[in-house]
Amino acid sequence: MLAIVTLLQAVNLGAAIAPLAAAMAVFAAAWGIGKIGSNALEAMARQPEAAGSLQSAMIIAGGLIEGATLFAIVVCLLAI
Repeated sequence: MLAIVTLLQAVNLGAAIAPLAAAMAVFAAAWGIGKIGSNALEAMARQPEAAGSLQSAMIIAGGLIEGATLFAIVVCLLAI
């Protein structure tokens, strides 16, 4: 186990993998926000009277996803 840790520290894979992990976090967030938007618009088309509450929930969920994505990017950049 110690040999593997020493090898990984010598190679410094964190600097190579961190940008890829950050990019993956951004793509996942973009997909999630797109999914929220499409499902909210579909629900608004079915029940127009519920549009106000759906928009509020959509904005809150989008903000939470953006916050988690920002946290993931910061963690990835700290690994460099």
